[in-house]
Amino acid sequence: MKQLSELWFPHRTPSVGASVRLFCFPFSGGNASAYGTLTRALPTNIDVCAIQLPGRGGRLREAPVAQITQLVSMLADGLAQHLDHPYAFFGHSMGALIAFELTRELRRRGRPLPLHLFASACAAPNILDRDQTHKLSDDQLIERLRALGGTSDEVLACRELMAMIIPVMRADAAISEGYEYQAQAPLSIPITAFCGLMDEKAPQAQMEVWQQHTTRTFHMNMVPGGHMFLLAEELDVVAAAVGQALDATCVH
Repeated sequence: MKQLSELWFPHRTPSVGASVRLFCFPFSGGNASAYGTLTRALPTNIDVCAIQLPGRGGRLREAPVAQITQLVSMLADGLAQHLDHPYAFFGHSMGALIAFELTRELRRRGRPLPLHLFASACAAPNILDRDQTHKLSDDQLIERLRALGGTSDEVLACRELMAMIIPVMRADAAISEGYEYQAQAPLSIPITAFCGLMDEKAPQAQMEVWQQHTTRTFHMNMVPGGHMFLLAEELDVVAAAVGQALDATCVH
């Protein structure tokens, strides 16, 4: 039986002497391995914990979670023992929404909050579009994946692989599309946003609204690429911004 921490972040290699932990939450249909490039690009003083959600990777036998309130509660319980060290949250697309709501859940529980929230390729929670991706047919979902990019034609053409991916995609889509924003006090932590220069799904104007959700500093970083820039081979711009932000936060 694997330890709970192995289930939530199976690819973690604890960095000796790390000054901060960075919990990374995946995009819709993604898994922990999507953060491999960013992990390698970040400074070694950052202990990267890429989150593996139920229904993917080594958790394939678990049913994917389709409700954000349930998922956030599971994460708050599952990560509780790992919040005893300075930490931050990074989320790409759906992952940014999860990171935001998890931060608010931890605030409700009176737990230490992350030092910083990094929101990548996700419109601010209070203006998310009400798409209906989770209701699409399997073939339509495959075409939606093809349009977003980041999934090879070989994978899209493999029915066996898609049979495993589609239920996760559908559940993840339901998380975002079933999300109901509840107005609360802004977070008392800095927020940094990353927006793809060619991202039509989460354009700059929609991402700048993240500024409304913090009483601290807000920064916007424009990154080459579209919505799935996280899967690019070079993420130096993102890694540098994350490293600098965490250095500044840890100093203070």
